[in-house]
Amino acid sequence: MLEGRSCLVPRLFGSSCQPESQWPFMPYRSSSKHPLDGSEDDYRPLKYPRVSDYRETTGEQSDDDRARQSSDSDPLIDAIGRDMSINCLIRCSRSDYGSIASLNKSFRSLIRSGEIYKLRRQRGVIEHWVYFSCHLLEWEAFDPIRRRWMHLPRMPSNDCFMCSDKESLAVGTELLVFGKEVMSHVIYRYSILTNSWSSGMTMNAPRCLFGSASRGEIAILAGGCDSQGGILSSAEMYNSENQRWETLPSMNKPRKMCSAVFMDGKFYVIGGIGGSDMKLLTCGEEYDLETKKWTEIPNMSPGRSGAARGVEMPAAAEAPPLVAVVNNELYAAVDMEVRKYDKEKKSWLMVGALPERAVSMNGWGLAFRACGDRLIVIGGPRTHGEGFIELNSWVPSEGSPQWNMLAQKHSVNFVYNCAVMGC
Repeated sequence: MLEGRSCLVPRLFGSSCQPESQWPFMPYRSSSKHPLDGSEDDYRPLKYPRVSDYRETTGEQSDDDRARQSSDSDPLIDAIGRDMSINCLIRCSRSDYGSIASLNKSFRSLIRSGEIYKLRRQRGVIEHWVYFSCHLLEWEAFDPIRRRWMHLPRMPSNDCFMCSDKESLAVGTELLVFGKEVMSHVIYRYSILTNSWSSGMTMNAPRCLFGSASRGEIAILAGGCDSQGGILSSAEMYNSENQRWETLPSMNKPRKMCSAVFMDGKFYVIGGIGGSDMKLLTCGEEYDLETKKWTEIPNMSPGRSGAARGVEMPAAAEAPPLVAVVNNELYAAVDMEVRKYDKEKKSWLMVGALPERAVSMNGWGLAFRACGDRLIVIGGPRTHGEGFIELNSWVPSEGSPQWNMLAQKHSVNFVYNCAVMGC
């Protein structure tokens, strides 16, 4: 994030000379042990490459290259050296990175280049923030660790994009918002490194109403509609490190208004609308990233809203399946129930209820997402032009659904789009 200019970064340090022993450290998710319970190996500093080591070098060095190498040789925190300094930075909350970037050039280079986030990913340090939009061109972020709301810069766009259907996706250090302008599809990209929006990126096969999911720096998008309204079976993978799109093999069935997740290292597309009769699809499809093959899975859709009440609706009137994966277990929100997918029996079981005030209209206006080791639900009641947005969370490993309200705020609108960024 830009030093001193990011509206997402509160100034938490009273002085840039504050001792590192007083820095606030965050609880974080790790692929090994929790930092408070781990062995001494968890604290052993690794030998980290310099920022310049990530870049291609040539035989000739420019003045900028020499200046950068001089900056990279800084120990960051003199008393403990460079490698231990980076170990400390990795464990700081990313809420503090804007302030930390102002301490010296090397700190700023590590943060603004994005290298600190690559190093966090290598050490299994992941901090999840929730990004959502309740107004057409406005986005907010919520830090569940410190329970803080933050406003992103307003999106630049035209009237056509503002009123078009949109999908959103968080991948790496980016938030992507997909929509449509007068003659073409468009992607707006928000970067936490610059706290700014940009456009101009295009997919190999532009689409809308697709299913998508991310894992680390990659994301996969599948299905959807092309600019003529044709339903697609094609899929693409996006790498946020180089901002490149790769065409993947096509699914067995074309589908739109579907959902997608990563689970057990594979990518799954669930539900949607397809076929010559444009009916709801109950099957899912599994994509193996190693074999590059799709496998159809019957009865993977969790069911549709209103089915228990015997209410019949047009297929397109219902939102895509509200699904999320926590610890490689698949969950869904249907009506006011939480359901869990049994992988062996290939069936869904009801495990509990959603928060009482998590209302929706056929699934629209409610966000159901995975956020680290917890499930989150964003939504709330609205009456007579007034209402609330409530953010509730539940940790499935702790037992049956017991929802904890993390935050609440006034909002006259429901949730249009939502994504969770882990970095």
